Amino acid sequence: MSFRADKFLNFKDSGIIPHENFFDHKSEEEIRNLFLEILFSGVHGFCFSIYEEGQKPGDIISDGQVRRRLQILQRYTGWVRSFSCIEGNELVPKIAKELGLKTMVGAWLGNDEEKNQQEIEALIKLAKEGLVDIAAVGNEVLYRNDLTEPQLIQYIETVKNAIPDIPVGYVDAYYEFVKRPEIADICDVILCNCYPYWEGTEFRHSLQHMQQMYQQAVVAAKGKKVIITETGWPSSGEKLGGAQPSNQNAMKYFINSQLWANDENVEILYFSSFDESWKVGTEGTVGAYWGIWDSHENLKFVNEHI
Repeated sequence: MSFRADKFLNFKDSGIIPHENFFDHKSEEEIRNLFLEILFSGVHGFCFSIYEEGQKPGDIISDGQVRRRLQILQRYTGWVRSFSCIEGNELVPKIAKELGLKTMVGAWLGNDEEKNQQEIEALIKLAKEGLVDIAAVGNEVLYRNDLTEPQLIQYIETVKNAIPDIPVGYVDAYYEFVKRPEIADICDVILCNCYPYWEGTEFRHSLQHMQQMYQQAVVAAKGKKVIITETGWPSSGEKLGGAQPSNQNAMKYFINSQLWANDENVEILYFSSFDESWKVGTEGTVGAYWGIWDSHENLKFVNEHI
């Protein structure tokens, strides 16, 4: 995801949801300890960052690389989300299941019809092998204008007909489900991305803004389950409006989002697990710093590697 002009600085304080003053009197050490306590207690899920330094989408990823990273995450989470079903990404649900993790498996769709078909067929195959708990047909293709709404609906219908016993959804920014009721109607589950950072929101309003995004998706869902498939805060990179990347803000956003999710029983697939440098191409320098672990697989925000 990235900056979008019509959503920039769009946050309005509702005055209904109370502000979080949780960190006002906490030291840096107390914040770091709370971050570690929550992480070691386990979170619902992480988005899986598959690419190492120098790699990018289209590269073929090995079994060993996927297994090593999933073994790191295994201690901290019950779910992982993958973004594609080809070029080594198909190994993510296979190895995750071996490690006892649940899987949200994504088929990456774009404007290449032949590749889309490969992704859809691979997703259905993985699901029929028992490796998919939730199937995500496409990620932000409407946000990127890669497909039309009818084209996307056709892909979703194909997958739903092939695997009727597995929940099928589509991942996009929360507001796409508000604007496109037919997409919300065809999905079994609403899979929404919620990023206060990309809308330029100051950190002190970020939790409230994320809660507002989630509530808009809940209304659009009309009673269907809603999962936050991406949210996070970058630890470095460019300031965007009032949104300042920093280690402190990244730790505090993780703490806020996880405590709220636990209190409200909301499922979050946190973005992201590992820093990925290839993302600077679409997002600028901030794109490389969304991970809880760095690109060398060391836990960030602490002085020693864990």
